[in-house]
Order: sequence, then structure tokens, then C-alpha cells
Amino acid sequence: MRSPIRIASGQGFWGDWLSAPLLQVTRGPVDYLVMDYLAEVTMSILQKQRQRDPRLGYARDLLTVFRDIAPYLVERNVRLITNGGGVNPMAAAEELVKIAHSLGLRQLRIGVVLGDDLMPRIDKLLAAGYEFRHLETGQPLCEIRDRLLSANAYFGAFPIVEALRQGAQVVVTGRTTDTGITLAPMIYEFGWKENDYDLLSAGVVAGHILECGAQASGGNFLGDWASLDLVEPGFPIVEAYPDGSFIVTKHEGTGGAVTRETVAEQLLYEIADPHEYITPECIADFTTIRLEDLGNNRVRVFGIRGRPPTPFYKVSASYAAGYMAVGTLVYSAPGALQRAQVADAILRERLRRLGLQFEETRTEFVGYNACHGPLAKPIEPNEVMLRIAVRSPDYAAVDRFTRELAPLILTGPPGVTGFSGGRPKPSEVVAYFPTLIPKEVVHHEVRILEV
Repeated sequence: MRSPIRIASGQGFWGDWLSAPLLQVTRGPVDYLVMDYLAEVTMSILQKQRQRDPRLGYARDLLTVFRDIAPYLVERNVRLITNGGGVNPMAAAEELVKIAHSLGLRQLRIGVVLGDDLMPRIDKLLAAGYEFRHLETGQPLCEIRDRLLSANAYFGAFPIVEALRQGAQVVVTGRTTDTGITLAPMIYEFGWKENDYDLLSAGVVAGHILECGAQASGGNFLGDWASLDLVEPGFPIVEAYPDGSFIVTKHEGTGGAVTRETVAEQLLYEIADPHEYITPECIADFTTIRLEDLGNNRVRVFGIRGRPPTPFYKVSASYAAGYMAVGTLVYSAPGALQRAQVADAILRERLRRLGLQFEETRTEFVGYNACHGPLAKPIEPNEVMLRIAVRSPDYAAVDRFTRELAPLILTGPPGVTGFSGGRPKPSEVVAYFPTLIPKEVVHHEVRILEV
């Protein structure tokens, strides 16, 4: 057992700063690098990519990053854990094997966690009486089955622990919780048990702090952000101890900051009831978290309590919900807001006279009220972007809408200075369907690939 272990955040989402993983493994000692790529909408995007090409369905940034960091993983004995496998973790792992082989890194063992993808079993599960009701509306999944794109159970840390016990230096998973990829090395290194709920909850809190990358170390910070150097921010690192306490820090000489305030802000990110932060391993009570600012970019976190988990896995499902298109026109002249408002009214009336009906039509005046709506203060902006979107199950209606924007340049109010991107294209709308499944119905599988 090592104590402490240093777990470094490398990516907070698919599209995060590509330089961060390399900085994490080269600027100082770390034992684990964790990279979180998945959000609910990401899973549906990846599923659509896999439908077009069965070799895809994973976060392709993972390959770029892995090529850069793989030699350092071997040289410095750093283990990598990532859910970047998306809906096709085996394909992602096989690509990593090819990269490692091309770099001459024959000693790497890559573990793959499978079993979260429920799509191959969904009809049998429905036939067996599992209704998969929407967590908010109660709608049964059978009502949208013909449009279902993806359905993945949220695994937690223990399948990753199994891969680590089998000697994997790199672990690639599908839909694993954001917190699970950080909790897993703590369970593995410290020998925590499935009923050590306070300890498991501490690992969950550590994972919650690391999951969004630099958001815990100065990025997107609401405090004194202007004083921070964010050109090369230090992504957060957790120094974890067997008793469940840990210290949040970052590498010396990197930008950003780790303070009580930056850590506290991240703790508030995307939580509902702070007494019940539900994960597959436990229910963490965020109201018990204690923070102590030690100075020098070090914050101690301790005192965390937890309870037994629920008997369910959350399932993130998505389905096709029609089509949408978004178009923009920029007005830059005196009275820009009025011009944009008149253009919006003209466009809506033309659509009405064409007999086009949409489930939703939404207009924003960017630069005036796009973010704050009716709460926006009355101002007279120098320029305004008219952004209007429509949504409909009728592709033809959405496509016709896209052809009505450009004519406003010469048949509407004067002062259009930008028609960015040309005529918009209709795109598919993917709707989110959260539901639950009993844990005993879902079984994970771990495979080890040798380079």
C-alpha cells in the first residue's frame, strides 16, 4: 500500500485542453492520471458516429493524447484511467495497443471494461418487464423504442479496480461515472471494502473535484479570476490518504490557483440534494465536507460521511427527436436591436404564410438578452446577432426555414454585416432519457490486451 497516492486530472470533458495530460505527467510526480471525456450528450454523439462507422464511437482526442504521454506512463510508472472509450471501448483500446506498439512500448497492459452498453439487450429487457421509466416524466421507454439511439448503464469504480488487480497500466471504460475513475485507484491502493461507505464517499468527493479539470484550480472561477495566470493552468491533483482525507494541489510553476474558494466552487458544480450525492458505490453527504486552506496551492479535504448505495444503476439513454436548425444575422448600425427585432418579426410572418409549423421557435438577440432573457438590462447595443432556431419532426419544414434567412439581407431591414457560416443545415435532435435499472441485471466484463 502506497500512502499517499497522487491522482492527477488530465481532461475534464471531450474537447478539453490537449496539453494538460502531458503537463501532468512531466511537471512532477503522479501515480495515476484520470481523464474524463463523457457527458450525456457525448454518448449520443458517439453512438451516431459508431452507427456510421463501427470502428468509431470513442473520444478520438484520446488517441492524440495517448501518443504524447504513453512513453512517460512507462518511464514513470504512471497508470492511466479514462472513460474515453465511450460507446466502443474495445475499439479505443485496440487503437491504443497499435499506438503503444508503434512506439515500442511492449510492456503496457491495457484493460477494457465492458458491459455498460444495454442496446444489444434492450428488447429482451423490455420483454422481461423492465419498463425503464423516465426519471422526471415517468414515460416508459417502449414509447420511444423505435427512435432509441443509445442506452448505457453508469458503472462505478469496482470494475476498474478489477482491471487494476489484473495488472492493467491503462484502463479504458465506457460509461463510467465521472467520480469512479478517481475513486478506483483509492480502493485498489488502500484496500477499501464495498461497505466502507465513509471512505468510498471521500473518494467520490475527490473524484467530483477532479472531474472538471482546471475548473477546480482557477479555470472558470467566479472569484478574483483576473489575478490568475491561465495561459498554462495547473490541472488539479489529489494527494489521497488511507483514512479518506486528501489534499487538492497542482504542480509547482503552473498557472491558476488551488484555494478553498476554487475547491468549494467545484464542489457545488452539478449537485442536486447535497445530502444525497448518489453514485454506484455509495451516497455521499456533501454537507459533511470540511475544507482547510493550507496555503501554497494546497487545500485539505476531510470529514466526509456516506451511506449505502441504492440498488440501481442510472441509465443514460438517448433517442432521435426530430430536426432543428439555427441561423444567424449580424446587425451593426445605429438602432441595431430594432433592426434585428423587425427582421425576426418578418421572418416569423413569412414562415407562417408558408404554412410551416414548428414544435418550437426560439429567438435570441446576442449582445442584448441571449443569456439573461427578460432579466437583461435595457441597453442600446452597437451590434446585435439575431439568432433564431426552429425544431420540428418534419425535415422539409426545417429545411425550408434555412432558406428564408439569407433573403432578409436584401429584403429586410438595412445593416446586415454578417451572415456567418452561410445557409444553416438541418441537424438531428437527440433527446436525453434518464432511467434506472437494477444492478443485478447488469454485469461488467474486464479484458486485458497485451501490446
